[in-house]
Amino acid sequence: SSEVGQDPHMIVWCPADRQVMWQQNHCGIFRSTNGGADWMDVSEPEGPANFGFAIAAHETNPEVAWVVPGVSDIMRVAIDNSLCVCRTEDGGKTWQALRQGLPQGSAFDITYRHALDVSGDTLAFGTTTGNVYLSEDGGDSWDLLNHSLPMVHSVEFATI
Repeated sequence: SSEVGQDPHMIVWCPADRQVMWQQNHCGIFRSTNGGADWMDVSEPEGPANFGFAIAAHETNPEVAWVVPGVSDIMRVAIDNSLCVCRTEDGGKTWQALRQGLPQGSAFDITYRHALDVSGDTLAFGTTTGNVYLSEDGGDSWDLLNHSLPMVHSVEFATI
């Protein structure tokens, strides 16, 4: 177990296994497998998956989570001005940067705490620059749904 850090940006759990929790905070990305009693730092020190605000957990697979990384709390923009979503499929041991369909230059977007949601293999997130993206393949590729909104603070799927 490691130091949990400070200022949790977002804490989520896997609905299929409520003992598995994920957390984004000022010090990185953390995972608990015992309901929050202990936390392991699963950040990617040399990669993009180490700071951000939003995190989402897969509904049925406790090993899978997504984050939308940013540079830092002081510099709230996409890393290298290229937007990506990072996914782990092994409980945070490794992270994959998913970029297909996302802007790879002049991207000053960041995603706040409640602006990322998942439902099955469908994900959506909104950004501080008013963009909303949708993926229907677990994050492998993304489509821009809207680019003219005000700052997006929350995205959530609803069952009708």
